[in-house]
Order: sequence, then C-alpha cells, then structure tokens
Amino acid sequence: MTTQTIMTARDIDRSLDRISLEILEKNHGIDELAIVGIHTGGVFLADRIHRKILAREQGDMPLGALDITLYRDDWSLVSQNPIVRTTDIGFNVDNRRVVLVDDVIFTGRTIRAAMDAIMDYGRPLSIQLAVLIDRGGRELPIGPDYVGLYVSAEDGEQVDVLLDEKGGRDEVVLHGPEA
Repeated sequence: MTTQTIMTARDIDRSLDRISLEILEKNHGIDELAIVGIHTGGVFLADRIHRKILAREQGDMPLGALDITLYRDDWSLVSQNPIVRTTDIGFNVDNRRVVLVDDVIFTGRTIRAAMDAIMDYGRPLSIQLAVLIDRGGRELPIGPDYVGLYVSAEDGEQVDVLLDEKGGRDEVVLHGPEA
C-alpha cells in the first residue's frame, strides 16, 4: 500500500487560519454564531477554529461537541455495539448560525446525521459546514461551506487525518489501494 503525506502540521494550521477567517467574513463576526465539532476528529478541529476566532474577535461564542452515532443510517451495519460518545451542546441552538466541523467529508452521510442531531436541539438560523478535507465521492447532495483541501481520492484510497489531540501528530495522509 502506498502512503503519501498530503498535509503537514503547517498546512493544517494555515488551512484552519483561513477557514476561521472565512467563517468570520461570511457571518459578519460572532454574533449568534456557534461552533460544533463532530466526534472524533471534528471536535479537535472545532476547538482549534474556536480558539482562532476568539483570538481575533471580542465576545463569547459557544463551542459544542456532537456524537452522531445513533443518527447514522448505517450504525447497525457497522457494529452491534456502537461506541457512543458524549454530546455537549450546552447552549440554545435556536436562532444561531451553527458551524458543524468535521475532519473529512466523503459520502455526506455523517453530515446528514449531524444535521438531524442538531435539529433535535432546536431550530438554528442556518447550519454551515467546515471540513479540513473534501475527498469527493458524495452519495448525498451535501457540500461544505469551508474547506481546507480538496483531494481527488479514488475508490480504495483512504484519507487519514492525524491530530496531536488523538495521540498522533498533525498530518493528513493518503493511503493507496491494497495491491
């Protein structure tokens, strides 16, 4: 299997800087804005984006974490005993612009599940999506508003986002198909 580094720690940080600025520009600041990371990798990236935005803006902006395991349409196919993580939405989502954050978007099914989960907490003004990697291959008509890097990954290729917070190093790796 071939392995190729497609983003270094510096690339990731630069992309998160740009995404943070784009979020601020599109939303005209942080009023009524909330950042919500999708477990697991999205939670760490959401925290980084949240810190970057608050370093630039005065005020308060809620940060949340969302587990979508039981909202997935394929959870019973993946495991009979799914690992359910903590959802922490300690704020009212009504009339907020919610930015969902995930590490990779592929089919769109995770994001569909995340939107269903958020709607159980209330009715936001809008739901936006920020991802570090868009690898294409959508099965649902869902697209990100903010993207760190577009990757043309073929069938059989896998994109792995490695982060310091997950016990690794900051790096995005593309694994080629098995021979």
